[in-house]
Amino acid sequence: MAAKAAQRPPVRKPVLVLNGPNLNMLGKRQPQIYGRETLADVEETCRAEAARLGLAIEFAQSNHEGVLVDLIQAAREKNSGIIINAGAYTHTSVALLDALNAAELPAIEVHISNIYKREPFRHRSYISPVAVGVIAGLGTQGYLLALQALARLLDR
Repeated sequence: MAAKAAQRPPVRKPVLVLNGPNLNMLGKRQPQIYGRETLADVEETCRAEAARLGLAIEFAQSNHEGVLVDLIQAAREKNSGIIINAGAYTHTSVALLDALNAAELPAIEVHISNIYKREPFRHRSYISPVAVGVIAGLGTQGYLLALQALARLLDR
């Protein structure tokens, strides 16, 4: 009789932290709204929080809708969940909504600013219907809260 292999906890796939258009300009673009932290600063704090939570993460940004769609489609096989700040595409992209639906992964929508205190066109999100949660208006801390929430969801 062969000895049973030692039981190991399953290795969780990394979480994808995905950023849309103009987020590469954090720290430079409208700091009165978005703050002075750069996207590199956000990535650094996310990596530290993910490590604390025992999560691996992948961090990506694109100004191109099709690239974001490609990353979300690939996430279906290689990631365990998605944290997405789709930037302006939040309010315009049915393509991102369709990709997130097809990915069939838990997704949390993040906005640095409170989109409901801004222009009326920003009040509509095409991402929210597929998101398990939305964090808006808490600055870049929203990414850390999203990581914490996703870690709890994935542990269920």
